[in-house]
Amino acid sequence: MKKLTILSSVLLTLTFVAGCATQSKTASTTPAAQAAATAAATSTPTAQAATAAPKAVKKIVVGTGTQFPNICFLDDKGNLTGYDVELVKEINKRLPEYEFEFKTMEFKNLLLSLETNKIDFIAHQMEVNDERKQKFLFNDEAYNIFPNKIIVHKDNKDIKSIDDLKGKKLLVTATSNAAVLAEKYNKEHNTGINIVYTGAGEDAKTQIKAGRADASISTQFAIDFVNKSVDAQLKTVGEPLSNSKIYFILRKDEEDLKKKIDDTLKAIKADGTLSKLSTQWLGADYSVGN
Repeated sequence: MKKLTILSSVLLTLTFVAGCATQSKTASTTPAAQAAATAAATSTPTAQAATAAPKAVKKIVVGTGTQFPNICFLDDKGNLTGYDVELVKEINKRLPEYEFEFKTMEFKNLLLSLETNKIDFIAHQMEVNDERKQKFLFNDEAYNIFPNKIIVHKDNKDIKSIDDLKGKKLLVTATSNAAVLAEKYNKEHNTGINIVYTGAGEDAKTQIKAGRADASISTQFAIDFVNKSVDAQLKTVGEPLSNSKIYFILRKDEEDLKKKIDDTLKAIKADGTLSKLSTQWLGADYSVGN
């Protein structure tokens, strides 16, 4: 009987211990315990990296205009569009870390706005010249070829090239590469061209059509557009004054943005998108030779 009592005590003790162990295991699965375990798990470097907030998108302000047919202009619904505008949109699609925002202004104000940090880069068929290179940064990948030519009224039979502009009034946009070309040609050839500076492309075609100016400098694709859209009655004459390659202009401290734009442009060229945009907006593939 005594042995039986001792055995019973032992069995009761073992049952009690097992019960405590079960309760302890159950307690470890309570919500409080689970929360503690989760907190401990998410405190590891790997878990923190996985749950980190997404990287902020950087806003980039792109300076452009509204008066350049086919390049940057307002359509009949008032929407900003054109070759340069749509190309910038395509670049932005492929650079999710940036948000590009357009800021429009007169062409003559673009370089000053870039210099004073009001915009981050310029998309307006910008050609390279020494003065610009001293102050600003050009990207490496050209995205267009710009064939500058003399433009006159369609009925003008006297002006066949820039050499026929002696004593004539030539309208150019202030700070444009066309202005630089005209000034350089005047100086080197003593042509005696009367260079008149204007701030808007609209003014040039209106004055030529009205007979208040003799010529200006533009491209065949721009003239085709204004002749069709507003009956500008213009034509191009002579050989191209230049076939300049076209780039974006940035500030000199924007090397990182420049590299990303160049890398993206290479991809846009390689997959044929640039050629399609050029043909759509300019009537031919002016991206060739880049």
